Amino acid sequence: MNAKEISLKEGKVKPVVDHLNDLLANYHIHYQKLRGCHWNVKGTNFFTLHVKFEELYTEALVTIDELAERILTLGKAPYSTFDDYIKTSTIKEINTIGLKDTKMVKEIIEDMAKLIEFERELLEITADAGDDGTNDMVNRFMQFQEKNTWMLRSFVNED
Repeated sequence: MNAKEISLKEGKVKPVVDHLNDLLANYHIHYQKLRGCHWNVKGTNFFTLHVKFEELYTEALVTIDELAERILTLGKAPYSTFDDYIKTSTIKEINTIGLKDTKMVKEIIEDMAKLIEFERELLEITADAGDDGTNDMVNRFMQFQEKNTWMLRSFVNED
């Protein structure tokens, strides 16, 4: 399949796919960070955060799959190696072992801010390409990130 088969111009799709692959790489690192937080959270907030981190990594995993499948729908190949993810991602890995629970939450808030920034940029690129399918998908991801950023900020009492 190529972009033309779904009524998109090939030249307009390249920046969309490039940005989708960047977002995919960032989601992979974000996902693994969430898994680490889920496994290693301790303290009085354990039950609350253990469940929340699981909710977030489950959603991130679904998002990763949707991103990869959308890239394939646009006729390109998604990144599929950790080497690609680590080289491409602006979200960086952290060691979650022994990390204070509120520090974990703040790390996830920072990740979500970066994801939202990427998603907003991608919305502009998809609008320019006339790619409403990708636009709708990314808008949904962004809404999830925005809501959960608010919840996590409330948890650590940040404005």
